[in-house]
Amino acid sequence: MTSTAARDLASEHVDVLIVGAGLSGIGAAYRLQQQCPGRSYAVLEAREAVGGTWDLFRYPGVRSDSDIFTLSYPFRPWRDAKSLADGASIRNYIERTATEEGIREHIRFRTKVVDASWSSAEALWSVRTVVGEDAVPRTLTCSFLYVCAGYYDYDHGFQPDFAGVEDFGGRVVHPQFWPEDLDVAGKRVVVIGSGATAVTLVPALAGRAATVTMLQRTPSYVSALPAVDQVADTLRRHLPAGLAHTLIRAKNIGITQAFYQFCRRRPELAKRLLRKGLLQHLDDPAYLEEHFTPPYDPWDQRLCVTPEGDLLQAVAAGRADVVTDTIDRFVGPGIRLSSGRTLEADVVVSATGLSLLPIGGMTLTVDGVPVALGERFAYRGMMLSGVPNLAFCVGYTNASWTLRADLVSQYVCRLLNHMADHDIAYGAPVAPPAETARPLLDLTSGYVQRAIDRFPKQGRHDPWTVRQNYVVDRVAMPRADVRRDMTFVARASHPAGSAPPAAARSQPREAVSR
Repeated sequence: MTSTAARDLASEHVDVLIVGAGLSGIGAAYRLQQQCPGRSYAVLEAREAVGGTWDLFRYPGVRSDSDIFTLSYPFRPWRDAKSLADGASIRNYIERTATEEGIREHIRFRTKVVDASWSSAEALWSVRTVVGEDAVPRTLTCSFLYVCAGYYDYDHGFQPDFAGVEDFGGRVVHPQFWPEDLDVAGKRVVVIGSGATAVTLVPALAGRAATVTMLQRTPSYVSALPAVDQVADTLRRHLPAGLAHTLIRAKNIGITQAFYQFCRRRPELAKRLLRKGLLQHLDDPAYLEEHFTPPYDPWDQRLCVTPEGDLLQAVAAGRADVVTDTIDRFVGPGIRLSSGRTLEADVVVSATGLSLLPIGGMTLTVDGVPVALGERFAYRGMMLSGVPNLAFCVGYTNASWTLRADLVSQYVCRLLNHMADHDIAYGAPVAPPAETARPLLDLTSGYVQRAIDRFPKQGRHDPWTVRQNYVVDRVAMPRADVRRDMTFVARASHPAGSAPPAAARSQPREAVSR
């Protein structure tokens, strides 16, 4: 379909189109309203509700593994008690933000983006979507496309091909699609996995099931944190909500960033410190050595955080167990391990990880040429080399997602204002030809490595690197030159606000490179 035909079918044009109504998308809409007033925008959400990941995941015990004071927005204080908040509380927080900030009226629910096509001649994106259960096609156009869909595949979790699974006499479920009718009371449950989901599920199920076993191939590093932040509670009792929120965030950011740097610079000392923390909850050095001592350094993969060490407490109380082994095959009564042991089970939970999907799974074309994401470089970790007027949001791997998401949204607003102030139709980053490619995500976790080739690359030099350091980014990104390594194309001025009708849109004129 040509861009003209797409435009004719479109029922709506906006200045900025945001994809995703989770933490990132709602935060992006807020920043756009505050820093780019007068621009029209819409938010496209494939699901029926606000919340993104926190609306999708409904398994028992689902919660954040980042402290909620940094996961929440800097402009909206978190008022609940828990510092590691449960999924329902986070979902309600996002929903309230969308409603009270007037964002909800801009959201188009049950609208899934299929693809987006850029036309340089018209300086716009044509975005094809399908709406509702009947997948009714609809095309929207926008001047700038901002993808805040995260990188999880909402339709498919990662599911290994287990030998003999068809012989198993019980039920196999994936946490991403937890069945509403599943009752584990009195049942023998095996949770396969050792990541954040498994670490969350096991203590949540341990109080209800007859037995719960976490079956892991390789241990993960586990850290125990208080469920309630006493310092935060003290500050909130004595200071205005906004000031207290700012101070709590600063404290937690400083602690988490310092601990990350400590782990990367002094891994052996960090291992001993983590082990000492676990011994406070499970005083069994041999058990910890076998089941909680990974063969890699801290933060090669993301640490698993437990409130009050609930996983260790469940094990110490005999309500849960951990087995480190590999699966030979499923059999009628359960899972036969490579060691020859059989774990009997009525329910097997395959907490084997997530599937990653860049930019929400949509395909991109620029002037009719398909964009191969894996061959592009990420500019400041938020734009694609050679792709005009498009940004995407990726959070930190070593800290709360929202910290980086909010910095990205504010940078996008600065870029939009620069383009408006200088009568620019569009701009695209241009990667230096000598830039050396590195993976965008720096974790060795299986779920990352399985999909990393489908993501854009990062380089080794600014602005083509993705820093995993909020403290540095908080200083650098607001001051970064939005013109650096960018090529802009200007056009004749037009009235502020929403883009003019198609017939009145001026054609781009001279190129302006910076």
